[in-house]
Amino acid sequence: QVRLVESGGGLVQTGGSLRLSCAASGIAFSRNAMGWYRQSPGAQREMVADITTGDGTSYTDSVKGRFTISRDNAKNMVYLQMNSLKPEDTAVYYCHVIETRHWGQGTQVTVFS
Repeated sequence: QVRLVESGGGLVQTGGSLRLSCAASGIAFSRNAMGWYRQSPGAQREMVADITTGDGTSYTDSVKGRFTISRDNAKNMVYLQMNSLKPEDTAVYYCHVIETRHWGQGTQVTVFS
């Protein structure tokens, strides 16, 4: 059974930082591309960042230069370092296994000005 557990969300002031973590189990982690998505109220879920099995990364334009996705295959973990946070980054952030389409339960990030 695939399980994705996100952590690290919280309340932070504009300009602050957070590091999200996702612990994966039940999958061959090193053989799967992983992603972080987010969804704010009334909006569609959007891709924030993804990372391939070869550590190639891509980002949505609004977070380029501020967010960094990384993975640790030895620990079955994927991370999202978020710097220079803005109120528009407020959302529930989800961990995602791209090929199998599994989702975590999400972690709330709230950025206040």
